[in-house]
Amino acid sequence: MIRNVAYGVPAPPSPEKHIELDDADRAIISALSTDGRLSMRALAEHIHLSRAGVYARVNRLEKLGVITGYTAVIEPTRLGYGVSAYIYLRIAQQSWKSVQQRISEIPEVEHAALISGDDDLALLVRTTDAASLRDLVLTRLQTMPDVVSTKTVLILDELQRPRQVRTH
Repeated sequence: MIRNVAYGVPAPPSPEKHIELDDADRAIISALSTDGRLSMRALAEHIHLSRAGVYARVNRLEKLGVITGYTAVIEPTRLGYGVSAYIYLRIAQQSWKSVQQRISEIPEVEHAALISGDDDLALLVRTTDAASLRDLVLTRLQTMPDVVSTKTVLILDELQRPRQVRTH
């Protein structure tokens, strides 16, 4: 993900570094991925550890970059974002870093990923209406230096599931 809105959480270690987790760590991750608002006391009761032990483990998981932040799950249509789409971009070779920077400044981009295949980037975008989506694609993305082409796919409906992290 391009934007990290988790404030005060240290940057994760290099991705090649696998972190060993025990059953208690996995239980903490599972519980927090279901409900990130759990208090340390409720979390301790849920996984049958002391509050101090849970606090220390959560702190360790944050420092190791396993837990990278806490967030609320938002219903976009309730905020006026009635149009959602995936936009696939082809970009000039060796331009990922510069395009990444420009895309990170576009508020309508909820998620961006560098992908394999015919396209180079996949963006999940949310806009207020079709005119805003058209403006985003035609005047902001297609005119961006290093963007070779775009392909837009409208999202007709979404399956909303709580994000549950697999720990095995």
